Amino acid sequence: MGVFERAASEWTFLRGLVRTLRRTTPIAKDRNHTLRDLIERLAMTFGERVALTSDTETLTYRGLNERANRYARWAQAQGIGKGDVVALLMPNRPEYLAVWIGVAKVGGVTALINTNLTGASLAHSLAIVGAKVAVVDATMIDRYETARDFLDGPISAFAHGPSAKAYRRVDVALEDCSPDNLPMAGRVPLTINDRCIFVYTSGTTGLPKAANINHYRVQLIMHGFSAVTNATATDRVYDSLPMYHTNGGVIAPGLVLVAGGTCVIREKFSAREFWPDIVRHDCTVFVYIGELCRYILDTPPNPADRAHRVRLCVGNGLRPDVWRPFRDRFGLRTIIEFYAATEGNCSMFNLDSRPEAVGRIPGWIASRFPIRIVDFDVAGEQVVRGQDGLCRETPVGQVGELIGEIVDDPAKPGNRFEGYSDKAASQSKVLQNVFRPGDRWFRTGDLMRRDDLGYFFFVDRIGDTFRWKGENVATSEVAEAIGVFPRVRDATVYGVSVPGREGRAGMAAIVADDPATFDRAAFQAHLAEHLPAYACPVFIRFTHHLDLTGTFKQRKTELVGEGYDPAKVADALYYVSPEDRTFTPLDADAFNAINTGAIRI
Repeated sequence: MGVFERAASEWTFLRGLVRTLRRTTPIAKDRNHTLRDLIERLAMTFGERVALTSDTETLTYRGLNERANRYARWAQAQGIGKGDVVALLMPNRPEYLAVWIGVAKVGGVTALINTNLTGASLAHSLAIVGAKVAVVDATMIDRYETARDFLDGPISAFAHGPSAKAYRRVDVALEDCSPDNLPMAGRVPLTINDRCIFVYTSGTTGLPKAANINHYRVQLIMHGFSAVTNATATDRVYDSLPMYHTNGGVIAPGLVLVAGGTCVIREKFSAREFWPDIVRHDCTVFVYIGELCRYILDTPPNPADRAHRVRLCVGNGLRPDVWRPFRDRFGLRTIIEFYAATEGNCSMFNLDSRPEAVGRIPGWIASRFPIRIVDFDVAGEQVVRGQDGLCRETPVGQVGELIGEIVDDPAKPGNRFEGYSDKAASQSKVLQNVFRPGDRWFRTGDLMRRDDLGYFFFVDRIGDTFRWKGENVATSEVAEAIGVFPRVRDATVYGVSVPGREGRAGMAAIVADDPATFDRAAFQAHLAEHLPAYACPVFIRFTHHLDLTGTFKQRKTELVGEGYDPAKVADALYYVSPEDRTFTPLDADAFNAINTGAIRI
């Protein structure tokens, strides 16, 4: 980075930091100013301006507050008091925010349920938060009922919209509820430390956990992202992400609501309709997550690709192999990649759009950000401690686990770890006695490295990285190399156990245009050119699609379980033959030979 480029980066960071501090510092100073107060102030300030809109409904700022007031009174009528939980199972729509804002006004907590769940996993999400009442969109009644046999006790469920089933209608009940603000004398006393919503982890490697998000953190997210994006009343944010997730349900609407702008909500993400939708609604900002940008990049060219007025996009999980092609094809001036854990205390932003970086903390201010990278043993999946029992900060350029210090200071609530509804799950994320006896740090579970300018780069999730031939293999690095090979549409990488061999051998599940004509020899040469020998996959399988979570994260648990066993895998399987180093079809005989050691991979 040249002198002028570095100076511009420092200036961009400083301006963003000052804006953010101005907007977020006051939140902690007024402990009694909760989301209830914020929404009512926005209604008074912006009145009949459009706050939330979709192809089927629109809510002004005043209308959003009035709708939330109706839900608040309805919740009170159902016996919802401070700390009681209402489960919300509803597709994306403006009404979605009105529900949980209304419940929050009376001190209730809304669990934002993944709309893709069914049966035992849905019942688990309801049970771990102790849901007392459920609001279920009429289109999801059948899905909700698949969980009933797995619940220990009944939940009072209400349908939103007409249904053939015998459920009470919450939308009908709202007609008898006043839209006026709750009287001051009858308001439940609330502070910024009270719970507001539960947002679930994605469950890529197991059942989801419910993260506690209090009134402070909700407001911090809204004001913080509004400051980072420099949102104004003229902005229109496009939100096609699931609203049960932080990015779609809090960040996207929140960053523009506090500025007086409009959030355009789409019920379900569509890669083909993404840019035409943005052009049609004249959006200026969009929020992305995970693999969404890859799917958009895979669409055929469209006149809307560059007919938009988008001034920036903000999100996380933009893969390195997608970043530049995505930026260049669609003419995006600014991509603000960020890193944050919904429930944690580590957050950073890449404000100057440096490709592939998830954030930056310059050295001159690093001491003010209690975020560190510590040495990590991939094989043992634990941090490395010295003879004194303490951890060591990882040198610049090397890979370790990102952690954030937990500070229980009322003046710095953002440095707390709010944890999950499950106490044991919360404790597992806390690392103690790190740099000094008695200190406590939040474990992100993410492996990262930083450079000498303070840019942070995501390497892999702990558990995804594995060891092979004595070396650490980062699945993200391998997936990036595979992803740029012609005719590869998507890929995910993981390690599989091989009898008689230490560590795990690399395996890739690949979605290709035509597996039958896929040039495996050229692919092998490509991998050898772009990856060290130990990182090249030993096994590959061609599949029609990769299973994803509702937030576009790849599921690997089932793939790891199936391994390279042709009796479990219906897809075409190949292994690298030790004789000629080419990808060779893997049948039952080859499988047995590998497992007995007759074929030494």
